[in-house]
Amino acid sequence: MNYPTRELPQMLLVRQHFSKEHIENVETTAYQKLLAAGLKNKVAKGAKIAITAGSRGLGGFNELVKGVARALRDAGAEPFIIPAMGSHGGATAEGQKAILVGLGIREDEIGAEIRPTMETICLGQCKTGARAHLDKNVADADGVIVLGRVKTHPQNTEGIASGLLKMTTVGLGKQIGAHEAHSHGLWNSVKAVPELTLANGKVLFGIAVVENAYRQPVAIEVVPGNYTAFYETDQKLLNLSKQHFARIPFDNLDVLVVDQLGKNVSGTGMDLNVIGTWRMKGGEKKPDYKRIVVLSLTPESKGNGLGIGLADFTTERFTKEFNPQPTWVNLFTSTEPGGHNTKEGMLPLALKTDREAIGVALYSAMVPSPRICRIRNTADLDQLWISENLMEEARAKNLEVVPSSPEMQFDPSENLVH
Repeated sequence: MNYPTRELPQMLLVRQHFSKEHIENVETTAYQKLLAAGLKNKVAKGAKIAITAGSRGLGGFNELVKGVARALRDAGAEPFIIPAMGSHGGATAEGQKAILVGLGIREDEIGAEIRPTMETICLGQCKTGARAHLDKNVADADGVIVLGRVKTHPQNTEGIASGLLKMTTVGLGKQIGAHEAHSHGLWNSVKAVPELTLANGKVLFGIAVVENAYRQPVAIEVVPGNYTAFYETDQKLLNLSKQHFARIPFDNLDVLVVDQLGKNVSGTGMDLNVIGTWRMKGGEKKPDYKRIVVLSLTPESKGNGLGIGLADFTTERFTKEFNPQPTWVNLFTSTEPGGHNTKEGMLPLALKTDREAIGVALYSAMVPSPRICRIRNTADLDQLWISENLMEEARAKNLEVVPSSPEMQFDPSENLVH
């Protein structure tokens, strides 16, 4: 079926400039800080120690895990890696291992085996009513080091957001622990569940990482594996993370084109703090992006297209990359009482090509001179394609105009050239 479309306006490439401060040698920094924190005094020779590895595509991920594993080996321990990602990967052990491999975690390079399981042991019930769960491989081991990124969460930007406590609750808790936390209110559970998990003595240290806007580690902190240290570190580093948080520099757009949606980009595929929390929760439309077009799903997502329902249009190639099974398992796991977020997993109108999807979005915006911006994804916002009618605003905000073709380039299949 042919839908009404509009021609794309001329587009210009612009660049935002963010702080480039970052840690040069990530592996060595993680290694040295862990040993300096007293690792050798915490592990016995031959101790089997787990390292958590999540699904978000943390900057310097391979190097971080490699540094932790090397420190453990030098301390006489035997490290192994556990997928720590709630229900991702279709809530299967094989799916979660595949996610880590897709993110570049290589057992031979790191010198540690990936041991996936969805089995847990229950540690008891916390004060929110949620039951705390612990990955069975961790329960059977001699200890675990919790490695996690501290940043704003798509649904929370204050106090405690994504960080060590969330990794302890959802990552170590696997699918059943994630469901328990969400079904009793995620953020209250993230504060309460770790009181039980951290009290059992298995957690040796937390390693908290903050990234800059280029997804490079800008801070790595090693802290004791106790509740107070985790709580205080999450709060402190969240404030640092906000200083490096990148946004689209326009509050009003008629069409936002997003090249990629994905679980390695954000828990909701597209960060709601970038596209507007109103798309999930309602309320004030700030920023106000009237139409969002999503063109593709990241390979690292392994078919999990959660968040596509936040878009207005997509493409047939997205639907071929999309797998409803891991998407809806993730959706059901993260559903909270009174929530209305089933739309996150629902496919919008899928057009045959990128050109048609953008053209239909422009037509539906119903404005004579549409303001349009194209981004790679909501985590990589240093380069943007913008329509000419945004140039005055772009210059006022000190964006650099990059010499380039004034038109977005399409391949013979009418899909954008990246």
